[in-house]
Amino acid sequence: MSTIVLPKINPRVLIAKSKFLQALRQFLPDDAVLSKTVQMHAYETDALTAYKQKPMCVVLPSTIGQVQDIVKLCNHYNVRLVPRGAGTSLAGGALPLEDSVVLSIARLNKILEIDTQNRFAHVQSGVTNLAITKAVEHLGFFYAPDPSSQLACTIAGNIANNSGGPHCLKYGVTTNNLLAVTLVTMDGTILEIGSEALDSAGYDLLGLLTGSEGQFGIIVAAKVKIIHAAQMARAALLGFNSVQDAGKCVANIIAAGILPVAMEFLDKPAIIACEAFAKAGYPVDAEAMLIIEVEGSETKIATSFDKIRPIAQKNGVFTMTVSTTPQESAAIWKGRKSAYGAMGNLGDFICMDGTIPTSQLSYALKTISEICERYKLGVANMFHAGDGNLHPLIVYDANAENALETVEACGAEILKLCVDLGGCLTGEHGIGIEKRDLMHLQFNKADILQQVAVKRVFDPKWLLNYGKVFPLEYQP
Repeated sequence: MSTIVLPKINPRVLIAKSKFLQALRQFLPDDAVLSKTVQMHAYETDALTAYKQKPMCVVLPSTIGQVQDIVKLCNHYNVRLVPRGAGTSLAGGALPLEDSVVLSIARLNKILEIDTQNRFAHVQSGVTNLAITKAVEHLGFFYAPDPSSQLACTIAGNIANNSGGPHCLKYGVTTNNLLAVTLVTMDGTILEIGSEALDSAGYDLLGLLTGSEGQFGIIVAAKVKIIHAAQMARAALLGFNSVQDAGKCVANIIAAGILPVAMEFLDKPAIIACEAFAKAGYPVDAEAMLIIEVEGSETKIATSFDKIRPIAQKNGVFTMTVSTTPQESAAIWKGRKSAYGAMGNLGDFICMDGTIPTSQLSYALKTISEICERYKLGVANMFHAGDGNLHPLIVYDANAENALETVEACGAEILKLCVDLGGCLTGEHGIGIEKRDLMHLQFNKADILQQVAVKRVFDPKWLLNYGKVFPLEYQP
C-alpha cells in the first residue's frame, strides 16, 4: 500500500469523453489518437513503475499546429493534459490520470538546424539527447548533458526536469546548455523564449521553464548548445576499502581545485551488479569505487591523474587503473550507464534523487546505510559524486506486505537528510508525484504559495500535469 494519493477525477470530463474524442479526430489522423485500453498500456506509467493509471486517451501530434489544436480543445473541455517525452521519468512526472489526455511529443523528432559557427542545434522536443550528439559528432561537437537514459530520453523531458548526467560536473546540467525554447501555452499561444545568443534581455523566463515539470506549457522545440569535443578522454577506476574513504576522496579532489569531466561513485552492491553485466574490470573486492574521467591532450590527461593519484592514496585507495584506449573507457562507462538495468538482478528497487554539499558525502553515505538498515532494506549507491547528486537505489520485495509504504518512508528519510545537510529534494529527476508531499521539507507555506502563483499565470485552470509537484492541498 502506498502513502501517495492520486488526485480525484472529474466525472464530467469522463461523461463528455466521446464528444471530446470525436473533436480530436477531426484534426488528428486515426493513428494519432489512442483510446483503446490495449493501445494505452505503454502510457500507463513512466519509469516509476510502482504507479500505474490508464489515461482517458493518448495523442501523438506531429506538428506544432496539432499541439496548438490539442491544448485549445483541452482548454475548451477543461480536460487535464499530461505532457510526455520518452517516459523515462523516475519520479512519476509523466503518470497520467483517468480523466487526462497524455500528449506524447515522440513524433516531434526532427533536427531543424545545426549551426557550428554559433554553436547550437535547433531541434524538435522529441529528439533524444544522444541523437543530437550523433548528428554533430562528425563535425567535432557534442551535446553535453548525458543522463543514463540519454539513448531514449527526449530534450523536452530533460528541460522539464533540468536533467544532468555524469558530465555535468564540468559542463553543467540542461539549464547551462539551453539557449531557447518554443512553448505552447494552454490557450494555444506560441511563445519563443530565449535566443541564439548566450544571454537574452528581460526576465529569465528560460530559467523559469527549465525544471518546471510540464506545469507551464508544452515544449515543442529547443535550441541547445553544442560544444567542441576534446582531443581525447580517459577514464580511471579507483577502488576503496570503505564508502567513507571514497566520499572523502571526492570532497578532497574538489577542494583541491581539480575539475575532472566526471566523478561517479558506486558502492559494493552496485559494483558487483554492474561488473556482472558489463565485464568492465570493476574492482569487485572494493567496498566503493570511483570512475573519474579527464580530457584534453595526452599530456594534460597524464598531469591530471598525477594530481589525483596522491589525493586518492591519502584517502586509502588500493587500486587505480587508468584506461589506455577509447574502447576501455567505453567499457567503463557501459557499466555505469547500464547500472539501472543491471540492478534489476538484485530485485525491485526505487531510485532516489537528492543533492548534498560534496563536503557532506561521507556522512551522508554512512547515514543512508543506517536508515536503510533500520527499515531492513537493501541499498546500492551510485551517483554523480562531483556535484553531490545522490541516487540511492533502495532494494525491496514488491510482493511483501506494505512493501511500497515501507520503501517510500525510507526514501523520505533519505531526502530529509539531504535537505538537512544543506542540499535539496531533487537533482535531476524532478518532484513529480514521488516527492510532491515532501515539498514542505524544503519550502514553507509562503514559498509554495509563491510557486503556485507563478503556475497560475501560465495555467489558470490547472489543467497541465495536475497532481504533480505541489502538495494536493495547494491544488484546486
